[in-house]
Amino acid sequence: MEKLDALLRGAVADRGDAACKDKLLGAAFVVTNRRGKHRLHATGVVYSGSAGRIGFAADSPAFNGDTLTYGASITKLLSAACLTQLVEQGKMRLDSDVRQIVPEVRDMQILRGFTPKGEPMLEDNDRPITLKHLMVHTAGLRYDVADPDLRKWSEYVGRPIGKTIRLSKDGFNTPLLMRPGDGWMYGPAMDWAGVALETVTGRTLGEYMKQHLLDPLGMHDTGFRVDRLPHTAGRRAQVTLRDVDSGGLSAFDVAPVEPELDSAGAGIHTTAHDYARMLRAMLLLQAGSGPGVISGETARQDLFAPRLDERQRAVMEEFLYAPDRRGAFIPGVPDGIGLQYGLGGLLALGDVEGQRRRGSLSWSGAANSRWWIDPETGIAGVLMTAVFPFGDEVACRLYTELERAVYAELVK
Repeated sequence: MEKLDALLRGAVADRGDAACKDKLLGAAFVVTNRRGKHRLHATGVVYSGSAGRIGFAADSPAFNGDTLTYGASITKLLSAACLTQLVEQGKMRLDSDVRQIVPEVRDMQILRGFTPKGEPMLEDNDRPITLKHLMVHTAGLRYDVADPDLRKWSEYVGRPIGKTIRLSKDGFNTPLLMRPGDGWMYGPAMDWAGVALETVTGRTLGEYMKQHLLDPLGMHDTGFRVDRLPHTAGRRAQVTLRDVDSGGLSAFDVAPVEPELDSAGAGIHTTAHDYARMLRAMLLLQAGSGPGVISGETARQDLFAPRLDERQRAVMEEFLYAPDRRGAFIPGVPDGIGLQYGLGGLLALGDVEGQRRRGSLSWSGAANSRWWIDPETGIAGVLMTAVFPFGDEVACRLYTELERAVYAELVK
């Protein structure tokens, strides 16, 4: 695995380099497998490596597999597992209308454009917004920071928009941009699924997740609120922002210590080692064994199964393959690979040469942490880093190179 070590070292800045031009401050990469054949004992880890540091100071602690990092949208897999638990238990249904239990979702209207005077044109939504719609991003919601119309609507109603998404009900409460089910749009839908979970269970998402997922998997360095992970003090990564002109990095404090909401779509703080436990659990469950957080049948039929109809899939592929997005959302995936979406994330419908196989599940976060799960080969991996904006070329290139190196070494 010397190739992986070299790739990580080559992507991070030297300790004396405060500017970090075209480099990352730090990164960690963990690979796990289902069989445990090449394992670092009981964890199933076949590789754990890291490079760089957690802060700009030259004497900052090293960035490693136990560095607490803001995960952003890699939260979604954890939340999906919690939601499918409740579906499996009959406490929630994928076809249930979430409008009936979440008032904000009930009141969402559809934004159809603006009048010549700039007034929003809104119409009532007469369709159900189901739990499935929310989990696979077919409800019609987009992140406000990424959509010009939602920015314009926010300005009109006097609603603030932050540098990144705001982890609050108000931050996620926008009009729909299409009728539910008519296409695919990426945004805060999963966050409203998390609110539905809290309504059904009477607990916060963080409380529920800790008891029913994190603790059973031994993920003790993972949570929504940093102040409730006091044992991680001294090993928390500084989130950074790359300047598009200079290529250098600066501090970018985007994740509040005490958010208003346990964001099911973007709120988690975790480590590479912790997240690898989740990935291995999914590998084992997909194969019909492993920890009993959900059944293997649920993993196969829900998390790893295609859930979009052909119209929705076509819209999603057009979005992800767009030249200005593909490098961020699907780095390393060539033209012609069919894509689908399951309750757990993005599904590859074909082999990616030299990388993951058909049926693999994957997703990423705004701070450029990324993961994949490959049931065919029994391999999964996660890259943890903390750099904005989403789609940072250095981070995306590193992830692709690491994945290719893993398959060159482990899959003959």
